[in-house]
Amino acid sequence: MTFPDRLEVPREVLEIARVLEEAGHEAWCVGGALRDTLLGDPHSDFDLATSARPEDVQRLFRRTAAIGVEHGTVGVIDRTRVLHEVTTFRRDVATDGRHAVVEYGASLEEDLARRDFTINAIAYRPLNGEWRDLHGGQRDLESGVVRAVGDPAARFREDYLRILRAIRFAARFGFAIDPATWQAARAAADGLGRLSAERVRDEWFKGLRTARDLETLVRLWRESGAAAVWLHGLRHEGEGVVPPAERSPPPRDPVLLTALLSDDPGDLLRRLRASNAEIARAEAVARGPAEPAAADEISVRRWLATVGSAADDLVALVRLRGRAESAPWIGTAAKIRERGDPLTRSDLAVTGRDLEALGLSGKRIGETLAVLLDRVLQDPSANTRERLLAIAREDR
Repeated sequence: MTFPDRLEVPREVLEIARVLEEAGHEAWCVGGALRDTLLGDPHSDFDLATSARPEDVQRLFRRTAAIGVEHGTVGVIDRTRVLHEVTTFRRDVATDGRHAVVEYGASLEEDLARRDFTINAIAYRPLNGEWRDLHGGQRDLESGVVRAVGDPAARFREDYLRILRAIRFAARFGFAIDPATWQAARAAADGLGRLSAERVRDEWFKGLRTARDLETLVRLWRESGAAAVWLHGLRHEGEGVVPPAERSPPPRDPVLLTALLSDDPGDLLRRLRASNAEIARAEAVARGPAEPAAADEISVRRWLATVGSAADDLVALVRLRGRAESAPWIGTAAKIRERGDPLTRSDLAVTGRDLEALGLSGKRIGETLAVLLDRVLQDPSANTRERLLAIAREDR
């Protein structure tokens, strides 16, 4: 792999770089967008690193957002209302493995030296086409290696999240992790417990969405020791629960895959501080039942009524496990839902007030509605006001 003479950079990014350079500051493209573009997979926004201090950036541009100004990052909003991150060259002066105290006045070389991996420590100056690769990032992109910048143990002590990032990049690009980097990552795994649940959740979700091979992702989480710290109950990839890439191409649904890969996905997501909606969804999938007792319409309607909103996820899991061909009930469920067969009490042609008019009250109303729903699950044509009221009278 050789660096191109010129890299195609969005016009808005060039304009920001030009303003900074004309004011006497350096402006370099850095980060994931540069890496992905070199790999032929451009998909993320270009970030800029600059010698300008945050207050200089805020002064030079009319519209900015202080998205991380305490760490040197200012969001510059272009004329199309897109935000671009512009970060001052920094060096770390202290870190606790989660947060770093930084100081400005650093050079580009110092800024690149504090980055996590060589493939992320490449810089490109868009106004003159200059490249800066002090740590062999080009070589590692070509060889397919995730390698820490400098001393791996020091890089992980600075931020333990880098262990999970190494795993994610390896699984996403199909790269190997440099042996010294991997050894240091495993040795530092206990430090993952210092991270916030939110940061770990974001890495787990990103990994699930982007991994070229989910089996590799799960294996690396387990072998690194990260799963033992955060993903209790993660199933072993050898149990056949990890779907091949062709059945689950990226981007993927991380909640659904967590339900597939975990014995207790609700508990796992609760520890990762997922949203209430994500936790409830995972718990509904885990409750199941995973499939109907039989493939006939009555059994499938009963199953649909039981699992409710989890039906789509449960069908998706059957497909991910590669068992759709041996599950004829999936087609039956699709026909039932397409017809709009009644499946819930709210679908019934009578309400609790109708039953009150018959003289029913209290829990007897709920019991009768359950009887009526069971009847229409057996025979949807029974869902008329007249027939249901007649059944209710018989059941009194």
